[in-house]
Amino acid sequence: MKLATFNINGIKARIEALPRWLDSARPDVVALQEIKSVDEGFPRALFEDMGYRVETHGQKSFNGVALLSRLPLEDVTRGLPGAPEDEQARWIEASVIGEKRAVRFCGLYLPNGNPVSFGPDGAPEAEGKYGYKLSWMARMRQRATELLATEEPVVMAGDYNIIPQPEDAARPETWTKDALFLPESRAAFRRIVNLGFTDAFRARVTGPGHYSFWDYQAGAWERNNGIRIDHLLLSPQAADLLRDVQIDRAVRGGEKPSDHVPVWIDLDA
Repeated sequence: MKLATFNINGIKARIEALPRWLDSARPDVVALQEIKSVDEGFPRALFEDMGYRVETHGQKSFNGVALLSRLPLEDVTRGLPGAPEDEQARWIEASVIGEKRAVRFCGLYLPNGNPVSFGPDGAPEAEGKYGYKLSWMARMRQRATELLATEEPVVMAGDYNIIPQPEDAARPETWTKDALFLPESRAAFRRIVNLGFTDAFRARVTGPGHYSFWDYQAGAWERNNGIRIDHLLLSPQAADLLRDVQIDRAVRGGEKPSDHVPVWIDLDA
């Protein structure tokens, strides 16, 4: 079962690049982020004609997540529990029915959190967009706890907007005041991982130089000035099934690319 995550940075802008990658990579299921489209505006027929079932949780112009699946999906739910008033489309989950077993697959687009305000003591203030990021991560931790309690294979995949370690950035010193790399952000990420999840990529690959995002500005791609912020976290039951994990780095050098590239795992499911 090949499961992928891909922040496409707008379905309209990626209307050619996304099908091209799907044709070459042939994922069974992909979690998309930043579709930047309402549900009715998503070009579902294009992907249905390619053999994918389409489930969207959209929003006009911003955010938006989706699942494309060549396998049966059951119990599709939209929205991260814990804040009914939160209208931002950032979470979708479903049970993927594989040949051997089902996997609960969550697609997420974690808030960026910038800009950050700092108090007189230099500490970040948990308000505004940064406060929303931290509260969203607390809700995600609660949902992750519930998912672990099922004792089923669970994969939480998406753009986490978190640089977990200095080795996950080409130039970590330039990110010290950024919401993606603040100690408080990374601690919130570890609180989720430490529930019992495995960072799929780091389970197989160590060391620096592995990135999933390169900014469009300042020649970041050409200089390989990237960061690793797109992650797949696996429950113990899913981690036991892990066969492979890869970052499809070459996609960034294609025509009209997203600033992110796909990351995928292969599970024995």
